[in-house]
Amino acid sequence: MGSKKPNIEKALVNLPHSAGVYKFFDSENVLIYVGKAKDLKKRVSSYFNKLAGVNRKTLRLVKEIDHLEYTVVNTEFDALLLENNLIKENQPRYNILLKDDKSFPYIVITKEAFPRVYSTRRVNKKYGDYYGPYASVKAMNNVLDLIRKLYTIRTCKLDLSRKNIEAGKYKVCLEYHIGNCLGPCENLQSEEAYDEDIKQVKHILKGHLSIVKDHFKQQMQIAAEQLNFEKAQIFKEKTDLLEKFQVKSLIVNQKLADIDVFTISTEEKRAYVNYLKIVNGTITASETFDVSKKLDEEAEEILKLVMFHARDKYDSANTEILTNIEIESWSEDLDIKTPKIGDKKKLLDLSIKNLLYYKKERNLTKEEKETKEQRQVKQLKEDLRLKELPNHIECFDNSNIQGSNPVASMVCFKGGKPSKADYRKFNIKTVVGPDDFGSMKEIVFRRYKRLKEENKPYPNLIIIDGGKGQLNAAVDSLKKLDLYGTIPIIGVAKRLEEIYYPEDEFPLHISKKSESLKLIQYLRDEAHRFAITFHRNKRSKASISSSLDEIKGIGSKTKEKLYSAFSTISAMKKASVTELSIHIGIDKAKRIKDHFNKKGD
Repeated sequence: MGSKKPNIEKALVNLPHSAGVYKFFDSENVLIYVGKAKDLKKRVSSYFNKLAGVNRKTLRLVKEIDHLEYTVVNTEFDALLLENNLIKENQPRYNILLKDDKSFPYIVITKEAFPRVYSTRRVNKKYGDYYGPYASVKAMNNVLDLIRKLYTIRTCKLDLSRKNIEAGKYKVCLEYHIGNCLGPCENLQSEEAYDEDIKQVKHILKGHLSIVKDHFKQQMQIAAEQLNFEKAQIFKEKTDLLEKFQVKSLIVNQKLADIDVFTISTEEKRAYVNYLKIVNGTITASETFDVSKKLDEEAEEILKLVMFHARDKYDSANTEILTNIEIESWSEDLDIKTPKIGDKKKLLDLSIKNLLYYKKERNLTKEEKETKEQRQVKQLKEDLRLKELPNHIECFDNSNIQGSNPVASMVCFKGGKPSKADYRKFNIKTVVGPDDFGSMKEIVFRRYKRLKEENKPYPNLIIIDGGKGQLNAAVDSLKKLDLYGTIPIIGVAKRLEEIYYPEDEFPLHISKKSESLKLIQYLRDEAHRFAITFHRNKRSKASISSSLDEIKGIGSKTKEKLYSAFSTISAMKKASVTELSIHIGIDKAKRIKDHFNKKGD
């Protein structure tokens, strides 16, 4: 890799052969990468040996490393924990990025008398017990629906303290009269009976549906033995409702118990990891993580990080983990395996199916973006009645203020997208004063004269930013070059978005909702932006030159150095003699400073 920086070389010598986390910092002491290792010395040294420059991204990282720090831990699991926390907290730019900034909803059971059950995106453990997060709002609402059908949980926000209830502070509301609440506010339901329902709700939210089902069956049996068949029927209906919910809510296999499933698929710059959390044979959580790779991380390294993140996020205590690639466990308590046959292999297949579906959807989104641009080009061909697709479009615009520093620009779009390498700037040479028509005539002539001489391809469409005057000026240039009629050309008037054709008195009005008009506006705005930027830069240079021209001994090379270092005349005025002398020498710096001081600047 070449010679190492002294502070790096010293750090490498002192690195221990222990598990731990290492941190790379740049020269400004910014943390740029965090990694973990079973053997810190071997892992960190590998970045700086002669083979380390094989990967371009890693080479770039190593060049930026100014110094490093490390933390020794007891086990690889501790290293993974610390690495995960440091990445979350600091988001170093060379670490992989988990696309996980969405605020997923939770279901909370509040810590109060007669607890409430509702959904929220804010988690504050002191207010209640939180269950989730739910990657699907629909799935969460299905769970809440089930709870409301099975139990009479209050929805009001009243403070149902024993003191308030006994004081008769509240009256039952509509929810009581329609049977959705049993009226604890008027002491019509005991706190003990209410808490029994909450206990069952907690089992449902934990995925322990079999416990709730057994409870309903037991209650149904007791009611039947007491010949209370109406009550028994209510519990039977609740049992049936629970079974229907289980069938509908991703039940896989009761024999599989509690398992976490992770599958990974990698590309050059991205990786996708699907996670399924199974509790009592039911999928209680499912999410696909989109990972942006900053270096060429191995699939195992990415999968471990996401596994740790997902288990922490979904509060999983499952000790059995299934994966589609073999990885080494970081803890003796975890049993990580890659099944080849049986029900567990079917679980892996289900996860892979979810993963590939997500990946396909994401790639389709990319294709749709490309299709949108192609669609705009096709619509433009149709709206302008062109003979061929305008895959190559060039758009011209002028820029001057009261005739000063007149310039022009040409932007080029290919396939409906900006082709910035083909953009061109023009200094107006033959026109004096604010003459937009003359300027347009000059730049169109110069552009296509050059293409003609160099035998380069012409665009499929020329767009002139302006009305009939600018369009006619451009047409005159094409006629001089004997290109008129060869290249389609239109003018765009800003005020009403009118499209003008040569030799046609009446403009064309394209629908404001048309995709082709959006493409024309994009071209026009881009040409205007490019021209204005060029014009401002030219005015700035002219301003600097004129001020410096008054000073004897300050030539074009000196002015160029000053402009490159300070950009504006005001920045030069503020600079000290020492700051100026760094770029142009002490004698010239004093001369310039004396000049500004004499002028009172």
